Amino acid sequence: MEGVMDHTMRNLLSKIGGMDYLVSEFIRVTQHPIPITAFKRLVPENTTQARTTHNHPVHTQLLGSNAELMAESALNAIQAGATHIDVNFGCPAKRVNGHGGGSVLLQTPDALYSIMNAIRITLPNEIPVSAKIRLGFEDEALLFDNVAAIEAAGVSTLTIHGRTKKDGYKPPARWEKIGEIQDKTSMTVVANGDIVDIESLLRCQSITGCQHFMIGRGSLNNPFVFQQIREQLNGHVNTIDKALLKTLFASYSTELQKYCNDTDTLGRLKQWCGHLRFGFEEVQENLHTLRRCKSTYEIIKTFEDIIARTYIEI
Repeated sequence: MEGVMDHTMRNLLSKIGGMDYLVSEFIRVTQHPIPITAFKRLVPENTTQARTTHNHPVHTQLLGSNAELMAESALNAIQAGATHIDVNFGCPAKRVNGHGGGSVLLQTPDALYSIMNAIRITLPNEIPVSAKIRLGFEDEALLFDNVAAIEAAGVSTLTIHGRTKKDGYKPPARWEKIGEIQDKTSMTVVANGDIVDIESLLRCQSITGCQHFMIGRGSLNNPFVFQQIREQLNGHVNTIDKALLKTLFASYSTELQKYCNDTDTLGRLKQWCGHLRFGFEEVQENLHTLRRCKSTYEIIKTFEDIIARTYIEI
């Protein structure tokens, strides 16, 4: 979720609500510990008790391969205001794996243990520590070794994406493997992958036995997804007016403009349209037009016109 799930998007999703917590983009730890000031800048919620403006907790996520530097960085994050440290062992990006971070570490369970143990023994006991993994790197041969290594390090919660690094994001996620882990660990297991609505969540729950679920790209495709699922789980009829997307798009632009110039804001809005096309047919049908817009004003006006032509309350 690097490059898309920054504090502006987190705040947007938090405003809609329905989730229990959000996770920051991963912060790379390479040659030096990340300083306290950087954790306040990169995860601004750390300056407000690690919560969004709308009071949802935000977990600070780290990515790296040096156990000592990761532990020092985690401590700096706590001193910056973080209340929960998460570690990303799932990122499949070549540039990340090429520098020894993310899913490449799934080939060495001892490395997972060293990193998580160093963080756990460095932080105060009351600070929760969690990790995210995939099923493996090239295959699933080390899956249970990796889970055991992370659990032995004292980790309380493990999020599992139901694909290997080699799989990338090709469907389908193998939820049955997450279920096997759920049966073998005392950690809280969070299922991740291909959960995009109430139907997929309930199927995942049935297959895995999990009670906790993470939605990543699905929330960019449909920012109302958490609220919709929450309402449906509570037995309520979904009465969300999808025309709210028009207002949401404009308010997100306003938020971006607090931190970005017009060119960067326009780029971020086009990037989001690329995700929204998977959740809204009208965006898909007009994506080429949206991508041709040359200013923030133009793309907002174009988006509003598209939604006004096509959406009514449902």
